[in-house]
Amino acid sequence: MTQKSRVLIYSHDTFGLGHLRRCQGLAEAIVENFEHASVMILSGSPIIGSFEYRSRVDFVRVPGVIKLRNGEYTSLNPKIDIDETLSLRSSIIEHTASIYRPDIFIVDKEPYGLRGEVRPTLSLLKKQGTRLVLGLRDVLDDQEILAQEWARKDSYRALNDLYDDIWVYGLPSIYDPLAGLPISDAVRDKIIFTGYLRRQLPRFDPNHPQPFDGDPFILVTPGGGADGIELVDWVLRAYEAQERPLFPALIVLGPFMAHNDQQGFFERAQSLRNVKTMRFTPQLEPLINDAVALVGMGGYNTFCEALSFDKPTLLIPRVVPRREQAIRAEQAEKLGLCTHLPIDDYPDVSAITEALADLPDRPLPSQHFVPGLLDGWDTIRELLTPFLETPALKRSLP
Repeated sequence: MTQKSRVLIYSHDTFGLGHLRRCQGLAEAIVENFEHASVMILSGSPIIGSFEYRSRVDFVRVPGVIKLRNGEYTSLNPKIDIDETLSLRSSIIEHTASIYRPDIFIVDKEPYGLRGEVRPTLSLLKKQGTRLVLGLRDVLDDQEILAQEWARKDSYRALNDLYDDIWVYGLPSIYDPLAGLPISDAVRDKIIFTGYLRRQLPRFDPNHPQPFDGDPFILVTPGGGADGIELVDWVLRAYEAQERPLFPALIVLGPFMAHNDQQGFFERAQSLRNVKTMRFTPQLEPLINDAVALVGMGGYNTFCEALSFDKPTLLIPRVVPRREQAIRAEQAEKLGLCTHLPIDDYPDVSAITEALADLPDRPLPSQHFVPGLLDGWDTIRELLTPFLETPALKRSLP
């Protein structure tokens, strides 16, 4: 009987959808490309069960934690304090790893996990010979702030002593998240820029909504929505003012936007003939594909979706608790991959109206060629092949 290779993926999931969706995409790509591989995702997201998963992909949900806009953490369950929650999470993660015994362990973004919760698991798996991989998005934060944060968390030791590989899901021609950090040459040699992670239409595409009976529309998405209040309000102000003709807009508010804010936006949209709202869909890709243009905050997944479906894109990034989105938007705009409107201009109605009116006629991202831009999955497949494909093939031989 063929023995399956096992991949364990950790996502700390403290703010929005970005980490979960990146890890979900990685898991789906692994089982699609390696027939003898199975994947387990460790996640604290309360909506991880809302997504569909391929066969051989499963998940373990640990108790949820929220990162507040001031950078502090709190438990999703108000009856359990943050220290108890972190202790539970760490124990579940280590116990899962000890039983699952993965061939590869991929940690998303935080070298030791949320407040060090993955440190015991990393030590355990290192002793067992598991391949340890740190996966980083293209932009983490302002480099000076990141350098101080990683020094405080002792993250450089993890890069030196624990991790075998460091994957950056982006390109140095756009941004190097570790540039200027005090890392050794040995750590620098572990870094591989994969390219961005291409998004695809779902395998099973039920009759997704046609919000304006097939007429062209702009899709507006604040991602998870918890920090997207200003973006949605600003867009609605433009449609309420109607200073210029605008394409209809479909606004997907996001599952983490506060209920009162959602309700207020629903009511405002109902009075506008050319605006519709949705709370959430786990399959946003078909709507992006159908839209003539995209408006978002500049998170990693929204940026990948804009590139993948080749849409003129307006990014309005947040700047707290991190400047990650603003850095990405500024760098992408320099390369002609999107347009960028600083949140500092909020709530200038004329500024947002002009940006929305001009957006559908902006150049497509593909008109500004960047070598290797969306090669992420191809690169990752090549990186995983020696550890997943070859061992599985060998074990399956008589």
